Amino acid sequence: MGPPLPGEILSQLHVPCQPMSLLLFLLLGCLPSHSQDAATALPIMTEDQNFPHLGESLQPPPRVCPPRCSCPRDDTVSCDGLDLRLFPSNITKGAQHLSLQNNQLLEIPYNELSRLCYLRTLNLHNNQLSSDGLPDEAFESLPDLQYIYLANNQLTVAPQFLPRSLRIADLAANRLMEIYPLTFGEKPDLRSVYLHDNQLTNTGLPFDAFHGSEAITTLILSNNRLSYLPPSLPSSLVRLHLQNNQIAKVPRGALGRHFQLRELYLQHNWLSNAGLDATTFSKLKSLEYLDLSNNRLGEVPEGLPPSLVILHLGRNQICHVPAGRLSGVRGLQYLLLQHNPLGPGGLDPAAFQGLRGLHTLHLYANGLEQVPLGLPRRLHALMLPHNRISELGPRALVATPSLVDLNLAHNRLTSAHLHHLAFCRLGHLRTLDLAGNRLTLLPQGLPGSLQVLRLPRNQVNSLDPEPMSNLSMLQELHLGHNRLRVGAIMPGTWQEVPSLKLLDLSHNELSFVPPDLPEALEFLYLQGNRISTVGAQAFLTTPRLRALVLRSNQLLMTSISPEAFLNLLHLDVVDTSGNPEPVIVRLPQRPRPPQAH
Repeated sequence: MGPPLPGEILSQLHVPCQPMSLLLFLLLGCLPSHSQDAATALPIMTEDQNFPHLGESLQPPPRVCPPRCSCPRDDTVSCDGLDLRLFPSNITKGAQHLSLQNNQLLEIPYNELSRLCYLRTLNLHNNQLSSDGLPDEAFESLPDLQYIYLANNQLTVAPQFLPRSLRIADLAANRLMEIYPLTFGEKPDLRSVYLHDNQLTNTGLPFDAFHGSEAITTLILSNNRLSYLPPSLPSSLVRLHLQNNQIAKVPRGALGRHFQLRELYLQHNWLSNAGLDATTFSKLKSLEYLDLSNNRLGEVPEGLPPSLVILHLGRNQICHVPAGRLSGVRGLQYLLLQHNPLGPGGLDPAAFQGLRGLHTLHLYANGLEQVPLGLPRRLHALMLPHNRISELGPRALVATPSLVDLNLAHNRLTSAHLHHLAFCRLGHLRTLDLAGNRLTLLPQGLPGSLQVLRLPRNQVNSLDPEPMSNLSMLQELHLGHNRLRVGAIMPGTWQEVPSLKLLDLSHNELSFVPPDLPEALEFLYLQGNRISTVGAQAFLTTPRLRALVLRSNQLLMTSISPEAFLNLLHLDVVDTSGNPEPVIVRLPQRPRPPQAH
């Protein structure tokens, strides 16, 4: 005889075979199998036990969540920042995402962790975990774990085994001295590994540390104690961070298989040219970013790949860039050579030959005495501050007509040796920085495209309309820390710059606010002068002023006319601190916008 039908079971239990009664039994899964005794397998239920009415839904049981934690979903438990010292004991076994970051956990009990067999994300960032407090065996019970975050703890050795399912592993900012072959090895889905800010040496990183994990694209090993570039890194790498180590050598062939590598960070190491060879970087066919700054290189490395877009060689010991050394890097757009002892003859006239796409060239603090020859014609940004350039002739910049940003700050330029045709070919120039030189006058022949002109910390003692006659697009003029007096600003000067929005005349020798300032002005800096009075018409021509700085002058409360600010309906900030006595400025009331009916 086959198993009894539902109606037969209900009749044996003396329960009326009503549709709702049958539905309840089916939903609760309480119907016995044919091998069970129906009289003992089910409780006897009668009509007075409040069966749900037809159409009512059964309420799910309340969600179990550890005290003070939050459980936004059935599979998610978050106990972040609760100052916990013990692992919560009542985490639901079905949890897939568990976060315990920013607590005081010293250990993770094996039994508690191993029973969470469905975990996909485990976040233990920023606790007090030691290697003894993290049970290796527990990870064998987490076959679905994909994301593990153990950064900012006190681990000295990595877990000997992490699950094969892993995709992201973050063990940064610990005290790691040793990695095991199966910590990150044999993980076919592993994509990113973060190991920066540890104490790893090459001895603690085994040769097969990443064997069988050929999908890793990001590996961060910065701020460790590596003495040479590990030779067995995954060939799948796209980003490799090795900065702030003690790397003095890249073994031959160590980067010979990394055809997908796009970013390589080797700054702040001990690299010299003896630790490289002509093939070190030559096989990196996809490399776009290479940072070798703050090393001990005496010359530009050979064999750089043509795919490079950004090359950072600043703060080395490079004293000469010969012709042809960079000619193979045809895609280069950004070249940074600052803080190298190049001196007057360190750049060969053909040093930049072939770099037709070069956009930005950084050559500050290189001991240069003139603008280099042979600059690429399409160059957009030329940074030459903190050199020894004392002269700009009529053809100094003729080879770079596409310049947009030119920085010659903190050189030795004087007005007498700045030719009036020096800038005339720069029809696209927007920003010119001449701060910290020895100029007494504004340069002549400035291009009409100029939008920002910086001349602070010179010796400028007068302004007249002629040098500014072509600057109708100028929006910022910085003249702080010069020797300007109001009487040395010729009438009509400000009418030549109708678009000017920012004017810095701080730390000069002004005794009152210069008259006839441009109408478009929004920011006016006058601190550190000798201004002792502000008349009623001081800001009559500047109705759009938003910020006014009169700090550290010689103002008294009685020396400021109350009518001076009546027209400044957009004024938000007035700084009058640092004067001989407190000065209070009442801002004008803005008209209220009409209310919509």
